[in-house]
Amino acid sequence: MGYGIKENKILRMAEDLLFPPRCPVCDEPVRLGEGLICAACRKKLVPVGKQVCFRCGKPILSGEEFCGDCAGKTFWYERGKALYTYESAAASIYRFKYGGRREYARFFGKEMAKDAAEFLRRVRPDGLIPVPVSAKRMKKRGYNQAGLLAEEIGRYTGIPVYPQLVRRVADTRPQKELNPKERQNNLKKAFIIARNDVKLSTVIIVDDIYTTGSTVNAVAQVLRQSGVRKVYYMALAIGEGY
Repeated sequence: MGYGIKENKILRMAEDLLFPPRCPVCDEPVRLGEGLICAACRKKLVPVGKQVCFRCGKPILSGEEFCGDCAGKTFWYERGKALYTYESAAASIYRFKYGGRREYARFFGKEMAKDAAEFLRRVRPDGLIPVPVSAKRMKKRGYNQAGLLAEEIGRYTGIPVYPQLVRRVADTRPQKELNPKERQNNLKKAFIIARNDVKLSTVIIVDDIYTTGSTVNAVAQVLRQSGVRKVYYMALAIGEGY
């Protein structure tokens, strides 16, 4: 399977003429011809560099192999990568997640797919698994931001997306409010496998933000225990590991 970018450009151009997309950085309509983000705003999103944690992909100091969150710990996933530093994308992700700006997924998903092209060719996943939200949050928000990112990545790469494979059965407290230990306890038994008719060998979990890895690890655990052989992850943004 090839993992190149695939897109119905004519259809998308027609949509943009009728409904100009908003820039995910300044939130203003993007001028025709600039694509999905203002040219000047693109520079404000800082990609993760090459010096990263071997496990989670957080930026780390030169000479290190693992970040403080990963050193000496056991994870259910193999490796992962993120596109932007959290600090540079925080305001945009907040609007994307809580402000109804679901349209940002078009730009973010495409950029994630482009950035991860080599990673995807190496991993060769059978499917993308977005981190699910609870039914309560889905009803309030109207969408799952991780699901939108996964759908866009799947649109550009041809990798199947399985949004219903893992279900969140507990409406847990927001992870950002908790310390690392509380994050782990908060997610115990929060996820279950909701479909037994899907058999996958290698998958990639998709989420918007990676912090300590507790959420990704909890989802990876239920996937591995259900028979998935290898689990990786991709995130839109990630914190620093030093």
